[in-house]
Amino acid sequence: MNWKELSSVEELDKLIDSPNAVFALFKHSTRCAISAVAKKRLELSWEKQNPEIPIYYIDLIQNRTLSNYIAEKFNVMHESPQLILLRNGQSIYHASHLSINPKSIATYK
Repeated sequence: MNWKELSSVEELDKLIDSPNAVFALFKHSTRCAISAVAKKRLELSWEKQNPEIPIYYIDLIQNRTLSNYIAEKFNVMHESPQLILLRNGQSIYHASHLSINPKSIATYK
């Protein structure tokens, strides 16, 4: 799994401003067992299901400000773990906890 780490609002805004950008955000708590399970599920099947979609990892313990910004900007309630798919600066899919499933993304490509 090729995680790209995201740690600032500025980094996210650059991604959003990229033309035709499609990417996913995975908000992960290193203190949560359910988050660890969701992360492992992504690692086992993301590249098989969604190889063309970059996925960005956000450590919620270290980057709470970024997480709050995401919740406000995309009008998505903060949850952990959480997967959000973005296209052209808009949230088009989100799931949390054990509802996170890389196969679900396929219908939004």
